[in-house]
Amino acid sequence: MKPISLVFGAAFWLAAVPSYGQQSVRDTSIFMVPVTLSYAYQLPGGNMADRFGANNSLGLSAFAKLPNNFFLGGEGAFIFGNQVIEPGLGDGLQNSYGQILDQEGQPATVLVFQRGYSLLASVGKIMPIVGPNPNSGLMLKLSGGYLRHKIRIETQNNEVPQLQDDYLEGYDRLTGGPAAQLEIGYLHIGNNRFANFFVALHSLFGFTSSLRAVNFDTGQADQEDRLDMLTGLRAGWTLPIYRRKADSFYIY
Repeated sequence: MKPISLVFGAAFWLAAVPSYGQQSVRDTSIFMVPVTLSYAYQLPGGNMADRFGANNSLGLSAFAKLPNNFFLGGEGAFIFGNQVIEPGLGDGLQNSYGQILDQEGQPATVLVFQRGYSLLASVGKIMPIVGPNPNSGLMLKLSGGYLRHKIRIETQNNEVPQLQDDYLEGYDRLTGGPAAQLEIGYLHIGNNRFANFFVALHSLFGFTSSLRAVNFDTGQADQEDRLDMLTGLRAGWTLPIYRRKADSFYIY
């Protein structure tokens, strides 16, 4: 089982533990498990800005929020974009006309995209200085985990032998390594049970390196240590799970 699955599983198990004498979400800070589906628009920095432009991120997170408003949990995000600026990536595959030919000798349509993901464990605190109840407020979060990204190369309807199977790995620039993230935002848990959302600014720092033995276009191994940065605005819808009474369990 993946670490992120263990985090989510533990969070839901905790949510099912009986909590007697608990008051309304409107009146006091309570134990709950917010599960959030989110989207972020991100701008690259550091070495990542030399390879990719702006990207998108779809995320899923779950954490256990304690009555003292500290929380811990995990999150995963899928990164995708269509701005690839890696210089000279296909130079060795092109003919004198700047074309990449398929196995029939015809010009091929070759598309490149950014793909990646992050897996993070998080700790933080909600400070109820604003919001409709003590479970809402300013959210500060620190996360650590893993970042991975690559260039996805697609040849559409063409068969290009130089860009298939193991050969493709020589051009995809697969990169990964440990990562840390800082995030500040606002979590809103509504009194009416429906208006639950969050919005936050984040900066992700990846201390990465190449995961390929050699890049075919350069004929050399990439042994450089990288600092990949992503800064973005993330917003999402939150499903808070909590027990209000000893004999009642609510999912909103």
